[in-house]
Amino acid sequence: MKGVLVDSNIILDVFLNDPNRADWSESILEEYVYNTILYINSMVYSEISIGFERIEDLESAISKAGFQMLEIPKEALFLAGKAYLRHKKGKGVKRTPLPGFYIGAQAAVLSLDLITRDVSKYQTYFPTVRLISPETSR
Repeated sequence: MKGVLVDSNIILDVFLNDPNRADWSESILEEYVYNTILYINSMVYSEISIGFERIEDLESAISKAGFQMLEIPKEALFLAGKAYLRHKKGKGVKRTPLPGFYIGAQAAVLSLDLITRDVSKYQTYFPTVRLISPETSR
């Protein structure tokens, strides 16, 4: 499958014009949009919705940016649950939201690269996923 999965933090950087992060996030999306498909999933959709008052505005922004929705396969849902369980057992009371595990698991199962700023979690729980981040693209 050709394409990259884009994490919500990258999209929110751009949509909310984050003064410290928007430049890198916008440039990396522009670099990839011309030669591959930019995917988001339902978890990313939900997370980026916080930046919008109306669903119509979110839909318009997603369409203009060239993102395509990609359903999360059952194999990725299963893997996400197992990775989250391993995380909870290993980290004690510290919590990481479950949506990130869905994103990482989908990238792993579908062999998609992932554009993100949340490198450590994905490296730990989904080591087969190629990460594209400010740290890895220097």
